[in-house]
Amino acid sequence: MIKNEILVVEDDKGVRSLIVMALRGSGYKVLEAETGEEAYRLITSEAIDLIILDLGLPDMDGIEIIQRVREWSHLPILVVSARTHEQDKIEALDLGADDYLTKPFGTGELLARTRTSLRRSQLMKGDFDTQQSDVFKASGLTIDYIRHKVTVDGKDVHLTQKEFRIISVLAKYSGRVLTYDYLMKNLWGPEYNNDTQTLRVYMAHIRRKIEKNPATPKYIMTEVGIGYRMIEED
Repeated sequence: MIKNEILVVEDDKGVRSLIVMALRGSGYKVLEAETGEEAYRLITSEAIDLIILDLGLPDMDGIEIIQRVREWSHLPILVVSARTHEQDKIEALDLGADDYLTKPFGTGELLARTRTSLRRSQLMKGDFDTQQSDVFKASGLTIDYIRHKVTVDGKDVHLTQKEFRIISVLAKYSGRVLTYDYLMKNLWGPEYNNDTQTLRVYMAHIRRKIEKNPATPKYIMTEVGIGYRMIEED
């Protein structure tokens, strides 16, 4: 089996060592960088499968790394940062980061987010067969993109056209936080307004139809102030 190669970009030696040990202990190959320039050199010269990126680097903001990489690549980027403000998370995600993990974090969560990012990247590359990509399945929820059909535990769920579009977008990026801004642009077009209330209303309708208890959702989680995340595919 080919091992995924992960680049850890973190200037704090203690934090970097913990991340590297956890990744190597799970069988990943790991490269390390302390600065943005060193990181970008490795990104452009090595066969990297995932970047784990701190934003507070000594020579540049990690946001610049995201922007530079997104100019030419869809390489998955998992941000790990001490910045807790919602706007920092939204900016990183909107500019192309695949996920955002706030410090301090447990190694279990780090490894879970790593697996999700790598798996989603493999799906985008077409490493899985076409039939599998046509149907989303997660913990009893099934979304058939071709037939426009949704079931929960085998029972049909009747969604409106707009509700189906919303749930399909979330499912296709399962495990990833999609910001309100991204969803509004994707679903309502570039002329959308900044009022997310419409999206919240649709989400409430969807949850009433697919969730056993909409107050404690199983399938679609809210990232408060940021957006929504669909449960990872089985």
